[in-house]
Amino acid sequence: MAQPKAKLAQIDPVWQRIRDEAQDAITHEPLMGGLIHSSILHHDTLDCALAFRLSMKLSSPEMSDQMLREIADTAYAAAPGLVEAARADITAIHERDPACHRFMQPLLFFKGFQAVQAHRLGHWLWQEGRQDLAYYVQMRVSEIFGVDIHPAARIGKGIMIDHAHSIVIGETAVVGDNVSMLHSVTLGGTGKEDEDRHPKIGDGVLIGAGAKVLGNIRVGCCSRIAAGSVVLHEVPPAVTVAGVPARVVGEAGCSQPAITMDQLLKEGG
Repeated sequence: MAQPKAKLAQIDPVWQRIRDEAQDAITHEPLMGGLIHSSILHHDTLDCALAFRLSMKLSSPEMSDQMLREIADTAYAAAPGLVEAARADITAIHERDPACHRFMQPLLFFKGFQAVQAHRLGHWLWQEGRQDLAYYVQMRVSEIFGVDIHPAARIGKGIMIDHAHSIVIGETAVVGDNVSMLHSVTLGGTGKEDEDRHPKIGDGVLIGAGAKVLGNIRVGCCSRIAAGSVVLHEVPPAVTVAGVPARVVGEAGCSQPAITMDQLLKEGG
């Protein structure tokens, strides 16, 4: 027999930790009580909290928060993997971002996390054939968060986009699991060509601030792209590329660069 949502919340360690942190936060800063109650403590599960938070952020005079919440609730019920990916993203951000001290911070404050979750909702709508509504979500994500991800782009789980300002990800781009990127990253095309024209980023890749990866090229798993690089050619796995245009300058420096977040270029990689 299916368990009530309240019981399901008890066996979700990520959500339980968020709720515990929320209670503690109100004790230390009562003025945050309204936001924390409405965004976290009034909800039994992470999917309900996500639906509420995204609907409040994305709503406008053109589309109400109630309508957006109903859309999100439908998406999460039909595709539980959306919430599983959100859990992985929260954990990834907490592990990799030294500015993230609590699991509740991405849900409440971090626009990189919020933008990715909104994109996941838009991508679900795109796959359901509801392209116009997906474009609305993309538009609002761009307006609110300064992040422009085409709703057809495919993004894995365990994603951290730090600072998340001026991120552009094109229509046919694919981002693997456990990828980390910083602000002003572009995964774009090289012109007006149609069809498959955007980068394919492997698992565990670290993309530095301001890097541009252009064209239908593959970036191998667990590689590093140095800040400010312009990548125009395939990148092998487990290497570091840097420069304009980017070239291989050494090994990746560790087995999981996206997790260690080590961006220093050392001699030999």
